[in-house]
Amino acid sequence: MTDTSRGLPERPMSPHLQVWRWHITMACSILHRGCVIGLWVGAVILAGWAAALAAGPEAYDTYRGILGSPIGKLVLLGETFAVFFNVAYTIRQTFWDAGKGFAPRIADMTGAMAIAFAVVATIVTWVIAGANGAF
Repeated sequence: MTDTSRGLPERPMSPHLQVWRWHITMACSILHRGCVIGLWVGAVILAGWAAALAAGPEAYDTYRGILGSPIGKLVLLGETFAVFFNVAYTIRQTFWDAGKGFAPRIADMTGAMAIAFAVVATIVTWVIAGANGAF
C-alpha cells in the first residue's frame, strides 16, 4: 500500500511559461478572443443606440454625446479594430479549415497580415469618417 500522508508528490509546472516562446500565432489567438468580447460589447452599444433612437430625440442626443466623448470615441475605435481583425482572422481560419497555411512561416505571416490589415483598415476608416465630418 502507498503512504498518502506526505501530501501530493512533486510535480513539474506546466511548460507554457518555461518552454514556449511568444509568437504571432499565439498573439493572434489571444487578440481574437479579446476582439470577440469587444464585439459583444459593440452589440450592446448598438442595442443601446437603437433603444435611445426609439426613446426620442432627447435620449438619442444624450447617447450621441456619450459616444462622441473622448472615451466613447476610443471605445468605437476599438470596436472598429475588432470588426476588421475578426474579418481577417476568420478568413485565415477558413483557410486553416481547408487544411492550408499550417506551416509555421505561413501561419506567422498570415497572423501578421491579419493584424496589419486591421490596423490599416481602422486608420483608413477613421480618416475617411473624419474627412466626412463624422466627428
